[in-house]
Amino acid sequence: MSLLEKINSPADLKKLDESLLPGLAEEIRELIINTVADTGGHLAPNLGVVELSIALHRVFSCPRDKIIWDVGHQSYIHKILTERRAEFSSLRQYKGLCGFPLRSESVYDAFGTGHASTSISAALGMAVARDLKKEHFDIVAVIGDGSFTGGMSFEALNNAGDLQKKMLVVLNDNEMSIAKNVGALSEYLYRMRTAPTYSRIKRDIDSVLKSIPSIGDQVQKTVERVKNSVKFLLVPGMLFEELGFSYIGPVDGHNMKHMLEVFELARQSDRPTVVHVMTRKGKGYAPAEKKAASFHGVGPFAVETGDKLKTGKYPTYSEVFGQAMVELGKKDERIVAITAAMPDGTGLSAFAKTFPERFFDVGIAEQHAVTMAAGMACEGIKPVVGIYSTFSQRAYDQILHDVCLQKLPVVLALDRSGLVGDDGATHHGVFGYSFLRSMPNITLFAPKDENELYQMLQTALQHNSPTAIFYPRSEGVGVEIYKDQPVMEIGKAEVLSFGDSVAIWAVGGMVEQAKKVCRQLEERGVNSTLVNARFIKPLDENLLLEHANSFKHIITMEENVLAGGFGSSVLEKLDQKDLLGTTSVLTLGLPDEFVPHGNRELLLADLGLDVDGMTERIMTFCQKT
Repeated sequence: MSLLEKINSPADLKKLDESLLPGLAEEIRELIINTVADTGGHLAPNLGVVELSIALHRVFSCPRDKIIWDVGHQSYIHKILTERRAEFSSLRQYKGLCGFPLRSESVYDAFGTGHASTSISAALGMAVARDLKKEHFDIVAVIGDGSFTGGMSFEALNNAGDLQKKMLVVLNDNEMSIAKNVGALSEYLYRMRTAPTYSRIKRDIDSVLKSIPSIGDQVQKTVERVKNSVKFLLVPGMLFEELGFSYIGPVDGHNMKHMLEVFELARQSDRPTVVHVMTRKGKGYAPAEKKAASFHGVGPFAVETGDKLKTGKYPTYSEVFGQAMVELGKKDERIVAITAAMPDGTGLSAFAKTFPERFFDVGIAEQHAVTMAAGMACEGIKPVVGIYSTFSQRAYDQILHDVCLQKLPVVLALDRSGLVGDDGATHHGVFGYSFLRSMPNITLFAPKDENELYQMLQTALQHNSPTAIFYPRSEGVGVEIYKDQPVMEIGKAEVLSFGDSVAIWAVGGMVEQAKKVCRQLEERGVNSTLVNARFIKPLDENLLLEHANSFKHIITMEENVLAGGFGSSVLEKLDQKDLLGTTSVLTLGLPDEFVPHGNRELLLADLGLDVDGMTERIMTFCQKT
């Protein structure tokens, strides 16, 4: 029996001889590599925190103690050690384990995560609640150096230092390797900080100095100033100590013995404490160590080589957007690109390489990215903010207050619009139409294919007010891209086919689905007029009113929640014109619930939004009305 087969819970981990823990770490790495090779997922982040995760569960006692994984893409080891090892092969699969912590999945998942920089705030909230209830347990927030760039982390640190609640923040720093010279200093600081006499000697010196008559206080203040000056020069954790935290580190995150000692020391602290851990992304798997960024989030791959198994037939929308930015950037030096720690995911790496002085990666700081773009737009620059649709939610106020209110020409390129599949509820981009449509002054585009994406970007860059373009995670449909197209007429829809039975208005990625639905309807004797809406806002009012007076049935299709979405805008417009008694409207979109993870096609089928499901719903609707 392998070591891992003996571990079904953290209680089993505590029984294992400490000398066997490095071997257990290697078995866990092997399981993760082989599983993610089949399912896809976040490989490099998890390989970097194997020892860290084992040490946490060895020292702390979950689920009584709470471990909060910031973002959560490094929580696979946590899942394996907390009664889910047997299910691990279902990771990110339809109705299988979620790729992120999920409270409904396990009592060991103390807080659901998926977006960055939330862990310290959540941990502090739990600590306050614990103390109010006069309970006793430990709370740990594990946050990476990337998530630490988010402003919310600093807000939480500031408040935690003020409240002085007992809690532990583990700063997982995987951007730097511990070189020999740094390693020696690290070892020295480790021994100094973790020596049980260190804190006691500091307290004793202060007490002795203060007890000396007349001169004690002055000497003590002088020593304190000197001590602080030296610490600012030598100790890397002074930022945390000034905020009210005890600081331990930096610690080698792959040295199991040191990790256990450090966490045990931190557990005994009665005040907020930061443990600074140095790890290496992709640890233990050569391809991931060499190309950590490529293996951060990865699809299925060959374990032997690290090569991806699936390659798309056509370029992805992200790639088309990235290439369009380069080509348009060559024509207009006012065009700049901004992203929030997603240069590869948004397709902007090529722009960054071509125009390094016009590319800005602000880190995980979406709010700052949007307002920075607003400042640029004030001065005549043409900023394009490349961001995932789900992460744009984090900059709601900045879009509303700093961009739309001032009617500034900022372009929001919202990647991963619609269902994104295996990453699940935290990453589906299905709320963007709704929350942006309510903002005055903004124009909302959604292309039916990659050529239209190119044309919409051209149009948005010429439009002197805020714009947002929604496009999916998937590859394009394979159409040719025409690079010298005229700009679009704002709010003008496109009629793709003509029929006399029903009018179908589809937007974005749903247009391809709608084409197939039209073919099925035709086989059943229903001839459809198909409209590619192209704009969520403004609608093509003239065409819509014409259809309302010509068709008994109008169908809308969108890959967004129905509440406040594209279909809602159609209903609102027809109601304003008192036409809802003239035509009946069926809105097809996502229901008022969070959609779990899984293959996109399976999720659409579950929601009745696959081709067969929509065809049946349209037929039933037409027969009833």
